[in-house]
Amino acid sequence: MSSLRTYIVGRALLTIPMVWVLVTVVFLILRVMPGDPCLAILREAATKTQLESCRRGLGIDKPIAVQYVNYLSGLVQGDLGTSLTRRRAVSLEIADRFPATFELAIAATIVMVGVGVSTGALAAKKRKSPTDYGLRVWSIVIYAMPIFWFGLILQYVFALKLGLLPTYGRVATEMAPKAVTGFYVLDSILTLNGPSLGSSLEHLILPALTLGLILSGMFTRLTRANMLDILRQDFITSGRARGIPENTLVYGHALKNAFIPILTLMGLEFAILLAGAILTEHTFSWPGMGRLLVERIYDRDFATVQGVVTLFAVIVAVVSLVVDVAYAYIDPRIRY
Repeated sequence: MSSLRTYIVGRALLTIPMVWVLVTVVFLILRVMPGDPCLAILREAATKTQLESCRRGLGIDKPIAVQYVNYLSGLVQGDLGTSLTRRRAVSLEIADRFPATFELAIAATIVMVGVGVSTGALAAKKRKSPTDYGLRVWSIVIYAMPIFWFGLILQYVFALKLGLLPTYGRVATEMAPKAVTGFYVLDSILTLNGPSLGSSLEHLILPALTLGLILSGMFTRLTRANMLDILRQDFITSGRARGIPENTLVYGHALKNAFIPILTLMGLEFAILLAGAILTEHTFSWPGMGRLLVERIYDRDFATVQGVVTLFAVIVAVVSLVVDVAYAYIDPRIRY
């Protein structure tokens, strides 16, 4: 266990410089990019005096080194700053949008892993058959599709043509559940609001399918490759010789042994979903973190962009740490 503790401490310490580097790079890029947040706030009619007064009020008239030190000191204390354009705490801005992104990431992960692992295992079981070739082609095609284009296709088919599902938002107008956690599906269950639960799930289906199906392609190929390696091993051959059913060998033994790299990728992809669902959220007008980031970039809102990116960095670092620790716990060789 001492080796595991040492591994955990080492990995945890490595996340600190990673987050610091990312925060620093984003800080510097935002400062050197063209644009002025005060001009975005006051618009073109603002006078020079008004712009200078605005910059002093926001603290962006100070040297970059001073701004950087002030930002890091606040960050260490858990203060993400105040939105330059909304004059509201960035933490509150994030709190309003994070539940939507988290719900979408959970649903997309279920689709991604469910479809990817099942099709990958089936392709390995039917190796060199038409089913195998078809699933391999499918995995390449679906992964190569642009997210926004695939989302528009799903909207066109299931919303416009069939009229089965909504095209935008998290819930129908005036059907939002009473706020408890901010997660509409969970809040609908906690408040026993059936209509709101149904509406929340309907609005979640298309965005989750868009993200989940596209990312499932890599899981199909990863699962198939690992399953083929496992199916060639001696214990599978011995199982066949003893008359163990093929489905039991494939899904009960081989898939379990092939799941470690799948688990690693699943954790990392979940972190990426939380941090990178921008195109999907924009396509479906999903009020999550991705849309918040895009909106604030247009507004040149340094504080909010930095806060969102910092949160993304922490999420990716923490999930990566958890996955690595789980991997090391399952396979002791990783610790050494």
